Amino acid sequence: MEGLNFYKGRVCLNCLTNSVDNAKAIYEAAEGHVAVGILSANYPDVEHAVEDMKRYQEAVDNNISVGLGAGNPGQWKAVADISGQIKPKHINQTFTAGGYTRAKTGEGPFLNSMVAPCGKAGYVKISTGPLSKDMEPAIVPVKTAIAMAKEQGADSLKYFPMGGLKVKEEYEAVAAACAESGFGLEPTGGIDLDNFSEILKIAVDAGVEHIIPHVYSSIIDKETGATRISDVVKLYEMIQEILD
Repeated sequence: MEGLNFYKGRVCLNCLTNSVDNAKAIYEAAEGHVAVGILSANYPDVEHAVEDMKRYQEAVDNNISVGLGAGNPGQWKAVADISGQIKPKHINQTFTAGGYTRAKTGEGPFLNSMVAPCGKAGYVKISTGPLSKDMEPAIVPVKTAIAMAKEQGADSLKYFPMGGLKVKEEYEAVAAACAESGFGLEPTGGIDLDNFSEILKIAVDAGVEHIIPHVYSSIIDKETGATRISDVVKLYEMIQEILD
């Protein structure tokens, strides 16, 4: 299976969509360098999600990202079961469900492993699953988290919720660790047109191989619920500026 289309082999956007038409427009605006996010939480069950997501797969050459829904760990199994059936190009997952998900999908889909800031540079919180999230936080060195994610078959760390640049020092340490470990990085949470360039540049300058910035609510039109295509164009221009 052909993988995600990274611009210059490095960067692929991740934006939400609310319709097939919007998904197509996002895909065209980023010249294919995007994974269009569809949330499993928006469906009553796996069967309905599979049926609907197949329409999106056809529209954008399978460049879809199956999402939890605001990082909701309760959706981990739905995401894994949907992905096992439709084999999207990108999957969002909790840290603890990576192995289950990879076993379901086999090689191919680009799978992230969700970790969270913890207030200490060089460390991340890996207890992002439905049960572990309510326990005393499991804080581990970033490089250990990356090794554990690799062991489960993941391709990148999804770093969420960042709150834009609120955890800049921690994010820089995560980017450095991902670069040194040859692992992907997906900065997520509070990213907008104002901080996008700086957030992306930190990961690029650190030397991260594959970067997937998630830009969600900040570019969604409140009236229609659709992602604004003009904003996708601006984001894609910023990616080109940084990498060209």
